[in-house]
Amino acid sequence: MLTLLRRLNAGEAVFDFIGNRKRWYLVSAALLLLCIGSFVFRGFNLGIEFSGGTSFQFRAASVQPAAAQQAAEAAGAEVATTPQVVGNGGTRSILIKTGELTPAEQTRVKDALESRFDQEVTVQAVSSSWGGDITNAAIRGLALFVIAVCIFIAIRFEWKMAVGAIVALFHDLLLTAGVYSLVGFEVTPSTIVGLLTILGFSLYDTVVVFDKVDENVRGILGGSRITYSRAANLAVNETLMRSINTSLIALLPVAGLLFVGAGLLGVGTIKDLALVLFVGLAAGAYSSIFLATPIVCDLKEREPKYAALAKRVAARQASEASAARGGTAPTAAERRAVRRGAQQAAPAVEEEVAAQPVEGEPAEGEPIVGEAASAPARTAAAAGATRASGSTSTPRPGARPKRPQQRRGGGGRPSAKKRR
Repeated sequence: MLTLLRRLNAGEAVFDFIGNRKRWYLVSAALLLLCIGSFVFRGFNLGIEFSGGTSFQFRAASVQPAAAQQAAEAAGAEVATTPQVVGNGGTRSILIKTGELTPAEQTRVKDALESRFDQEVTVQAVSSSWGGDITNAAIRGLALFVIAVCIFIAIRFEWKMAVGAIVALFHDLLLTAGVYSLVGFEVTPSTIVGLLTILGFSLYDTVVVFDKVDENVRGILGGSRITYSRAANLAVNETLMRSINTSLIALLPVAGLLFVGAGLLGVGTIKDLALVLFVGLAAGAYSSIFLATPIVCDLKEREPKYAALAKRVAARQASEASAARGGTAPTAAERRAVRRGAQQAAPAVEEEVAAQPVEGEPAEGEPIVGEAASAPARTAAAAGATRASGSTSTPRPGARPKRPQQRRGGGGRPSAKKRR
């Protein structure tokens, strides 16, 4: 465990995130299908700010929510959800939310609660049109945010990275909304504020990873050592500890709000904001590592130049492995690697591949290995053989070197008479 942490802190490539991207796609697809199913069959518990209604709140140190609901329904109100307990101790209050009521009905319910519990009741009425205005404003804000993100990433990096970032953002939105639907928390204006907050955090984490990817892929097209996916996987591993540390530091205070504030202390008014922040921060850290960067790799490796690079890297690795074994035939795994590299290259890159150095020929600035390394040795051996034979003529270019003639009697195979 300590060795793993040291390697992570050093930024070494430990996990193959990009190579296992199909697995992460399946996990994300399963989660999103679960969330969409919850949208269809369970729906959302909209607060009165969106659906319209009336809220009654009064201080009650020992009143149970069921008794308050019974008193409100006896006065003619229709209570949609179980009353909430707000605060604790001397500040403990009961919050009752009903449908839209006329002013006369509001007065009747208020008087019934005050006479029953001997406490002053605060009434707040919200129309459904006001909730519609909040919804439209939230949608407009989300659309403007997405457009600004696309423009920024397309200018700073490229449009393929903008696509990966937007897919990750919508993944975080759907996942957070799905958890809200499954848990059944009320959707309030605080929920919308929390959603916009987690979008900013998810974008920040994604841009950090993209910046490292952009740094690692510079100049890789000039050689045949590493593919785009391997360079991106190295970038994800190098920023992994930073992403984990940032996410943990952001999740700790949010977890305090959710589990301590809303769970232990009973502060129900902050649980909607705490839940959306907690789920959104965790989803943002996940999507920036397991979703955004793999999507960019899939889009980039469809380009002809990066497909040709993958083919060259596979051929080079097979050549180096063959040279390491002493020139023996390549193994089945190496032949499969070469075929995979060839399959990744699109037909449109045939001319570009033909212009590349032949297999075994090193690119400019790269060390000479394998068959290319043995060429100078063969040339030197041919020159030595020529000098040994006494010939001083320069061999014709491309001609095979002459073998030195063996002396009779001094060596070689003995004659038949001598063998007898």
